[in-house]
Amino acid sequence: MNAPEHFLLPDIQSTADHRSLAISRVGVKSIVHPVKVRAGSKDAQHTIATIDMYVALRPEVKGTHMSRFVEILQAHRGAIDAEAMRSLMERMLERLDAASGHIEIRFPFFISKRAPVSGLESLLDYRATLRAEVSKPHGYRMTMEVTAPVTSLCPCSKEISAYGAHNQRSHITIAARVADDVELEDLVRMAEEEASCQVYGLLKRSDEKWVTERAYDNPKFVEDLVRDIALRLNRDQRVHAYSVESENFESIHNHSAFARVMGPRNREAAGANPTLRLQNRRELPMRGAQ
Repeated sequence: MNAPEHFLLPDIQSTADHRSLAISRVGVKSIVHPVKVRAGSKDAQHTIATIDMYVALRPEVKGTHMSRFVEILQAHRGAIDAEAMRSLMERMLERLDAASGHIEIRFPFFISKRAPVSGLESLLDYRATLRAEVSKPHGYRMTMEVTAPVTSLCPCSKEISAYGAHNQRSHITIAARVADDVELEDLVRMAEEEASCQVYGLLKRSDEKWVTERAYDNPKFVEDLVRDIALRLNRDQRVHAYSVESENFESIHNHSAFARVMGPRNREAAGANPTLRLQNRRELPMRGAQ
């Protein structure tokens, strides 16, 4: 006797649950997956991302369909950017029949930089997170986060020392709820331009002299770093809420200096207020990056 090609298997996760408890997030966590990302105006670059995908589960439903998250991710072929995050969210909510969800994609990316004097080009690595959320109170929200390495030089050390001043490498992290036209490189540029000096992957002696003197002429406390970046973010109408952190890996202490500034949370996105239309006929207001 020939076996049938298809078996009707029970779908336990779609059965009813009688505990009357909704789940705020259920899905897959820490998927490691190759992706293409677009950090700026140049071509997309290949990298390896760690991805979390969740939806909310209604109280009457026993379980979600875990395989569908991976299917959605595998089906995506384009570069990951703000527009792609919106599209992934819409497909996830439709496929899982959910009213709210969360997608987070973390990855390293690279920017080609020219040394300040020699002009030699080299790649510098940065860390990024793209986070998309849909919830009933807020609709669709997009958060973009970058961590950029920079140099900071201590103003106090420069003032009290007969010669020299201690400096250190710092990690500046900007997390901002943004409009779709903000690029990762935009946030990197803000961090680097407000530091005592940028860092580079490749420097010759003439470049080393330049960056050393540049930092000495532009001393900043950890507090100065976050405040100066926050002022730039305040002036950018594409940014609707933010946090700025700096961790300075002190060269004269065995601990770090740290500061954080939180930005405004009530700035309204300019323009129209579109909706994210779901297959299950729910509509949630899309409020840009609020």
